[in-house]
Amino acid sequence: MTTDNDFNERFNDKVLKCIPADFFMISSSQDNQTSNEAYNTGDFELPDPAGKAGGACTSAILDVLYTRGHELGKGISWVDILKDMHEQLKKMDFDQCPQLSSSRWIDVNSPMFIAPPKSAVRRAMLIGINYVGQKGELKACHNDVENMKDYLIKAQGFREAEMLILKDDGKHELPTKQNIMDGFVRLTQYSQPGDVVFVSFSGHGGRVVDTSGDEDDGFDESLIPLDFREVGQIVDDDILDIFVKRMKKGVTCTVVMDCCHSGSVMDLPYFFSADKKNMEVETGFQFESSSDNPDEPKKKKKVIGADGKPIKRTEEEERIEEAKKVPKRTVNEASIKKIAPRKPKSGSKPPPPPPQRCVIQ
Repeated sequence: MTTDNDFNERFNDKVLKCIPADFFMISSSQDNQTSNEAYNTGDFELPDPAGKAGGACTSAILDVLYTRGHELGKGISWVDILKDMHEQLKKMDFDQCPQLSSSRWIDVNSPMFIAPPKSAVRRAMLIGINYVGQKGELKACHNDVENMKDYLIKAQGFREAEMLILKDDGKHELPTKQNIMDGFVRLTQYSQPGDVVFVSFSGHGGRVVDTSGDEDDGFDESLIPLDFREVGQIVDDDILDIFVKRMKKGVTCTVVMDCCHSGSVMDLPYFFSADKKNMEVETGFQFESSSDNPDEPKKKKKVIGADGKPIKRTEEEERIEEAKKVPKRTVNEASIKKIAPRKPKSGSKPPPPPPQRCVIQ
């Protein structure tokens, strides 16, 4: 007889093989919720908001981290972070409920880390899209990036040289679909065991018709790049295949998604909401890569010895060999191979979204 424990053990083992790295994503809302902009970030008591607008989720999490940041890794837990964020949002009359999703089943009462002790290189990709000049233009996303960058440098030991900043402000690389996907690839190529990765996205989020059959509600969650009208949206299946599954074992990656419908935009297998008591399992998790992903990971080639037989290499030997291929450049300067993420089928239209940080009409 198969028990729940047997199922969970098998499921956890499959996840470990499918996603080698440790991923933790804090999203501004559940899949069926919208996200908001907070125009008076002074109410969140950030160190120096300067009256600038900011995303409600980003402002809330930064307020909690600045207020209780000294407890990171010591006392403040994942559940503390989410519940404190929820309380902050409710004070501002926002009803969105922050959610944690992860690549591991964790005790949500355990201490939260962005950079675990003895971490090596710390890299970040920070994306802020105001959709300047487009219908549905936002005001706060550039400020989210600057506020998050300041926090990572001042409190978490990140270096600006290891940050890839994408903003539609005329000063930085544009947050196009290709640049965002290239950034995901770059992080997987450069990050090695013991390294730390941080990603934040502030902009519109949306939903598109699911074409892989892995979504119970029939829709994939998505990020809306600057050029979505020409090239389409970035769906959760592509983020899972190109970024999540390819990150190396031993890397710790924290993601903050400040956009609508973001609860499962990375398709991670475990999740916990601020209004719940326990972590839950996404039993429909997609273990196989999308069959129509043209950049699907290739199988490892066999290493043949002088006798014509395959040579078995240890995990450490493979890690050393892989490290030799890594360019010795910082995360924000090297060119990246061009990839072709899966395009949505023609004629697929998302349901009409509310007018917050959702897909632009």
